[in-house]
Amino acid sequence: MIKQVPILVLLLSFTICNAQKVIPLYDGKIPNSKIISGLTDTTAVFPSGNKMIHFVLRVASPDLTIFLPEKSKATGIAVIICPGGGYSGLAIDHEGYDIAKKLNEKGIAGFVLKYRLPNALYVDNKQIVPLQDAQRAIQLIRENAKKWGINPNKIGIEGNSAGGHLASTAGTHYQKALIDNPLKTSLRPDFMVLNYPVISMADSLTHLGSRYNLIGEGLSPEALNKIMSDWKTSEQKLANLPVNGEKIKEYSNELQVTSDTPPTFITHAVDDNVVKVQNSVLFIAALQKNKVPVESFFYAKGGHGYSMDNPTSDVEWIDSCTAWILKINKGLKK
Repeated sequence: MIKQVPILVLLLSFTICNAQKVIPLYDGKIPNSKIISGLTDTTAVFPSGNKMIHFVLRVASPDLTIFLPEKSKATGIAVIICPGGGYSGLAIDHEGYDIAKKLNEKGIAGFVLKYRLPNALYVDNKQIVPLQDAQRAIQLIRENAKKWGINPNKIGIEGNSAGGHLASTAGTHYQKALIDNPLKTSLRPDFMVLNYPVISMADSLTHLGSRYNLIGEGLSPEALNKIMSDWKTSEQKLANLPVNGEKIKEYSNELQVTSDTPPTFITHAVDDNVVKVQNSVLFIAALQKNKVPVESFFYAKGGHGYSMDNPTSDVEWIDSCTAWILKINKGLKK
């Protein structure tokens, strides 16, 4: 999740190293998208510490970027990666491509999901559009698993910040298909990895920008964009806007856990002042209550948005995570 600052918006033109292929998420018409002539993906570049971060601001054409490991290392495991950005954009490099490359080192395929954002300017039903794209990614990879050397029963989903909310939504709302699914393909991820995730939509816990972008109503898209353009005041302004109570419950994923929720690895920094660590703590408690396998990795410090590289620690959570992925998949179907 990136604090927003005014900056020149450019047409998306990333050079994606080590990526074998970029494929469209849908064939033909994209469901739940308004037909707008000339609509394109756009991006901005934001400073974050000593780095510049590419941030996708509008997704007109959702897709998957495929990172396959060397065949000699391949384990048959795949992970769909959901970058964060407060449901207002996607931090596509360090919370997407970089994670995929790291997974490849351990023989795990990475599929970076460029999912559509819940913006009523471009979609008909903003509340379901990110989950539609996540479900389609699971469906597409599972139905084409053999082509990519993937075990269809070893497909997980990873998410960062608001992308963590999307990943945990995919893992708790898979019973209802929001896409056409003629083959009745399972839309349940086999495991989840959640990195400083937004989990709850409750007033005291949620990241208000993510919540209002996803399920808030009443503001025009233009008015919402104006509020979000000044990140210093946006949280307080959003706190005063009403949100439907039933939607808050529906998308508070700590309330949606069952005994069939996928095994989960979850990581967070205790001092995160953007997405409170209690989001992860509550989700862990819900998983434990339902006897779902869960492993956690907490940093004392690190704040928010560091992806794999927490500057306060010499230990990377991703190393413990990949070991967990390899271990948990030994117990999944062949």
